[in-house]
Amino acid sequence: MRLRPLVALAALVVAGTVLAGCGAGTSEPPTASGCDANPSLEPGMSIPLAVTVDGAARGYTVHVPATMTAQTPTPLILAFAGYRMPPGQLEQLSGLDGSGAIVVYPQAASTAAGVGWQGAPYSSGADDVAFTTALLDDVESRLCIDPKRVFAAGISNGGGFVSLLTCALPERIAAFAVVSGAIYPATNPSCASGSPVPVIEFHGTADDVIPYDGGIRHDATVAPVSLWLSQVATRNGCAADPRSESVATGVERQTWTGCHNRGALVHYRIDGGGHVWPGAAGSGETAISATTLIETFFTAHPLP
Repeated sequence: MRLRPLVALAALVVAGTVLAGCGAGTSEPPTASGCDANPSLEPGMSIPLAVTVDGAARGYTVHVPATMTAQTPTPLILAFAGYRMPPGQLEQLSGLDGSGAIVVYPQAASTAAGVGWQGAPYSSGADDVAFTTALLDDVESRLCIDPKRVFAAGISNGGGFVSLLTCALPERIAAFAVVSGAIYPATNPSCASGSPVPVIEFHGTADDVIPYDGGIRHDATVAPVSLWLSQVATRNGCAADPRSESVATGVERQTWTGCHNRGALVHYRIDGGGHVWPGAAGSGETAISATTLIETFFTAHPLP
């Protein structure tokens, strides 16, 4: 399936509002510093880079879309891989490089304490929120980023970190996508008093790595998907019970209504689905494309 680019999705009509170009409504977004200089990264390339955080070099790969121009503010997607996922695997399986956005693939730190994103019991112990902030500053200094259209997506441990980012950086990241998220309440608690944020989530009922109904992984409790969703719904001020509908064979979409401010919450429950990125080649789950649905959701939810 050819993924629809974010720029092509900009004509979506959501709740009666037309989302156009790089900004919604009549006001123009602020300009990133990278829009004032010649781009230092070549369009059409995936390039390894690094930033220094707390005295340590932290790596990431940035994919610059071939269609990007030096003075046109462009959306950015942060894509966080799962626990011990090989470098480049998320880039290959997600297909996000075809979105028309700049896509950044941060690398989890590896230390004596562990390997993995902040919020997991096996994490490296590094301040990954500080890394994310420094990374965004670095990319925005190099390229013309639309600050109102910075998004975050992640799978498994990366999805758990995206959940943490909803609490840590809601003023910097516009919308969030969690795929088969590994969320450990003891080390990644919910933020009930946090500001409402747009979240889309995917999880299979037969996930044997991060069980849908919760369980124990790495000697720590994993939150049931329903509990985590109810916490996000409460934070967002949404109705307690979602509207459910079948959108494909074995796939139920749950949508919460009445959410406050910019809050939104959508969950795709995949009956019999495993620990995969739905729609990816080789995933065995082709009823829906998580990538296409994430792109559409992100396009509909820029920062106000």
